[in-house]
Amino acid sequence: MLHETIAEERTRSLRPVLLLSLVFASLKVLLQIVGNIVSQHAGYGIFRDEMYYLICGRNLAFGYVDQPPLAAVQARLTELLFGFNHMWSLRLFPALAGGAKVFLTGMIAWALGGGRRAAALSMMGVIAVGVYLGIDGFLSMNCFDPVFWMTCILSLIMIVRAVSSQETKPWWILLGISAGLGLENKDSEVFFLVCVLVALLLTPERRILWSKWFAVAMLLIVAIALPNLLWQIQHHFPTLEWLRDVAKSDKDVKLSTIDFLKQQVMMLTPWTILLWFTGVIWLMASRAARGFRFLGILYPIFLAWMILMHAKDYYLAPIYPLYFAAGAVAWFRPMRAAGWRNAFAGAYALLLIAGLTLTIPMAIPVLSPEKFVAFENRIGQHPKDSENHDPTILPQFYADRFGWKEMVEKVARIYNSLPPEERAVTGIYGSNYGKASAINLFGPQYGLPTAISGHQNYWMWGPRGYTGQEMIVLTMSSQATMDKQFASCRVVDTLDHPLAMPWEHGPIYLCKGKKIPFQQDWEDYKFYY
Repeated sequence: MLHETIAEERTRSLRPVLLLSLVFASLKVLLQIVGNIVSQHAGYGIFRDEMYYLICGRNLAFGYVDQPPLAAVQARLTELLFGFNHMWSLRLFPALAGGAKVFLTGMIAWALGGGRRAAALSMMGVIAVGVYLGIDGFLSMNCFDPVFWMTCILSLIMIVRAVSSQETKPWWILLGISAGLGLENKDSEVFFLVCVLVALLLTPERRILWSKWFAVAMLLIVAIALPNLLWQIQHHFPTLEWLRDVAKSDKDVKLSTIDFLKQQVMMLTPWTILLWFTGVIWLMASRAARGFRFLGILYPIFLAWMILMHAKDYYLAPIYPLYFAAGAVAWFRPMRAAGWRNAFAGAYALLLIAGLTLTIPMAIPVLSPEKFVAFENRIGQHPKDSENHDPTILPQFYADRFGWKEMVEKVARIYNSLPPEERAVTGIYGSNYGKASAINLFGPQYGLPTAISGHQNYWMWGPRGYTGQEMIVLTMSSQATMDKQFASCRVVDTLDHPLAMPWEHGPIYLCKGKKIPFQQDWEDYKFYY
């Protein structure tokens, strides 16, 4: 009888929060769709990584050098359903993932004991976050990371709240499926899962690990993640090789501890710290949150690990919806007077909404390049890129959307100007996956052959039968370097789009007579970076 009463009370409190969460999730999806429509009208095209994922989707496998398979599956479904010419439909799945993240935030607020107001405030906070507006605005694995992580968190909260072991069964199963899919989406979820386990072991909530359903969840995780693991074994762990190569390079900006902490605040939009940091403190110290203490301890453990690893600042982004939810619950607990509570939360909500006018242009390219530069200068803020490179007009996240079609058109003019007998044996080599993917995505309409590259998974796909008899080469290499590889090479055009990234500039060579055929020295072209 007691169990039935508790279940009825939970159902009554859930219904209004569930409806509200669906409304906020829909608003989030609409915001992302409209943002991408405006972005395309402002002149921004497809993002560099999106092209690569689309090509991976045309070459489906259980793994890739730099990613598990789900991003490629997402890309393949997108291309089959919508094509890739309209940015809003190309990025519809990320927009839906953003909506799911907002929905889960509302559900976590409810699971932690909050009502409609707490859920609304937490979801509004997540919608206002710059990094989420950005990652939910382009096709990648990053948009789904928070969905899988927060599903795991919601499951754990419900397991801790459960009044019987049988009640935990569906939540353990959901956790196992979500964690397994998360590992097939992005390898960095390993760090999250390890930190969650450590946090549980450090608190009395370790008791939930003795359930037989925990073992079932572990089996589900292993079973779902196993195909990618077997692929890694079969190919001698290329992802580990790639990570080692990146760690040895100067590709990524390595932040000091202070800078890393500052970037957490900036990444989440500074004025939201009042909400999410309150959530961290409440979970760690409040008597009302005693049963969820492990979720508070989780944050400093995860944060410290990422700092020690010199990880990119956004690697922590998927965990923050939890703390937005906890912060909103904490805000409403001590405010007994409804008038004060509503006035305080209402004023903060207005701040979040007003802040979107500053956040959106910095996260979604809704302003033309000229207007964006003027906007940057007016507010005195210039986004910091996570990779080292020469100065650019636009931040990398925006610059990587320019120059692709112009590049393909130049290559097409060169290729189609060749005599038919030469075109029959001429291949195209791109020095990175952006150049090669642009050729492979937009080239067929000009009759271009499939481009090859040594970059990331392109190296694993091999030279595709080209010996190097005649090649159009897109690279930043010097004439002297090219002369060492080919009997003859001459510059026939130049990539010089003013808004593109520096590594997308450089000469276009027409080369003949590769001195060592690709099949014999392909290992030398491997570029995991």
